[in-house]
Amino acid sequence: MKITVKVKPLAREANVKKIGESSYEVAMKEPLAGGRANAAVREAIANHFGISYIKVRIISGWTSRQKILEIL
Repeated sequence: MKITVKVKPLAREANVKKIGESSYEVAMKEPLAGGRANAAVREAIANHFGISYIKVRIISGWTSRQKILEIL
């Protein structure tokens, strides 16, 4: 399954909100720099779906706030 994710860095609290049929908004406390944001997005989506972090893969948007993720 592929989903679209909009990332909001440096939020007060981390959460995942569904905004469309296959679109989500991920608010997180981490900044976008250093690759920590991508790891945090994968972790947040994995927790939201109740799956392992390993099963969430970034297909596109490695350096963007808009990402396409694949859930295996």
